[in-house]
Amino acid sequence: MKRIKLFTLLFVMLFASANINAQSDATIDEILGHNLEYNVISTAVPFMSIAPDARSSAMGDIGVSTSPDVYSMHWNPAKYAFIQDDFTVGLAYSPWLRNLVNDMNIAYLAMAKRIDSKSTIGATLRYFTLGDINYRDNQNVDQGTYSPNEWAIDVAYSRKLGKYISGSVAGRFIYSNLTQGYDTYAKAAISVAADVAVYYTRDVYWFNGMDANFSWGAAITNIGSKMNYDESTLDKDFIPTNLRFGPTLKLDIDDYNSFAFSIDFNKLLVPTPPVYLTDSTGTTIYEGGNPVIAAGRDNEVGLVQGMIQSFYDAPGGFKEELKEFTLGVGAEYWYNQVFTVRTGFFHEAQMKGNRRYLTFGAGLRYNVFALDVSYLVPVNNTATSGQNPLENTLRFSLTFNIDKWENGRTQLEKVN
Repeated sequence: MKRIKLFTLLFVMLFASANINAQSDATIDEILGHNLEYNVISTAVPFMSIAPDARSSAMGDIGVSTSPDVYSMHWNPAKYAFIQDDFTVGLAYSPWLRNLVNDMNIAYLAMAKRIDSKSTIGATLRYFTLGDINYRDNQNVDQGTYSPNEWAIDVAYSRKLGKYISGSVAGRFIYSNLTQGYDTYAKAAISVAADVAVYYTRDVYWFNGMDANFSWGAAITNIGSKMNYDESTLDKDFIPTNLRFGPTLKLDIDDYNSFAFSIDFNKLLVPTPPVYLTDSTGTTIYEGGNPVIAAGRDNEVGLVQGMIQSFYDAPGGFKEELKEFTLGVGAEYWYNQVFTVRTGFFHEAQMKGNRRYLTFGAGLRYNVFALDVSYLVPVNNTATSGQNPLENTLRFSLTFNIDKWENGRTQLEKVN
């Protein structure tokens, strides 16, 4: 089972950092001086944090306050209440980490349906496959080839609480099968989670002669049970409970041209790993069977305690807590609501994963269809290979407006 734990940890670290090296054992002086080079927060099912759609990923992985679309579930389900179309379906796809493997993919199916003038429901299915992996035991004996996979089903209810504000609650079932049952004690892990979100949007008149819209949003996602992959132990891993908030300003230059500018702040509401006391040889010191914590707090806590503790438990104090916030900034230009180009930047502190990349994208809306594509360009490379696992990441999204299709079909039938 140590191999299973190692495999899970390696995958989490691979997602979390594009340029992270093995952390050397910290000396006591380094601990007391808070000079830790890396202290990454690892969780189960990191695929739940991957931006699924091309639009938001083209804008620096932002979306908590952008205009509503069918993919709002991942970013802020409260936006569904203000979605313009009555019935929309979307499909997004991304070949993942193509610089490392050629068969890892993530797919995302989304649906949004308006119930009445104030309420909308949304549903999504997210599927992640790690491709074919050859398993071997501790003696390097071939255990066969398996195809680990993970998926999640979400359902959200969003309602307008006033003229300019909406709220939402969402439920989620998560399934993760990383071992495919090859080990006696290995098992698939499941979790049940919830989201709560709020969204505010209104027209503003801050610029003379120019129409504008200001929006802001906040969401806490993946509030759910910890996951266990091993029947022989009670050890469980947190899922990526996340706080996201930020504003968007949209400017209508004229009848044909508009710009939108957005900022997203994110923080994992998961306990930070403490730093354990070591001796002169780098060996962890134990008391009563438990490692002695030199800095930080015990991260083996429950869900609610972990969410609260995540704001003050970093071994490096307040300075390290600030580094746990990631920043995404993005811009979107539309011409006549038909053609769009997008760009953005995502930043994560080196100590917490070191993901930093520029993003670009474009989209085309024609009648009932909308097609979007995004491309990721890392601005940092790994120290060993000079390449970044996230390099050349592409995402594609196809959106289908059921209302326009049905209205068009009805009009065609009348003509005939």
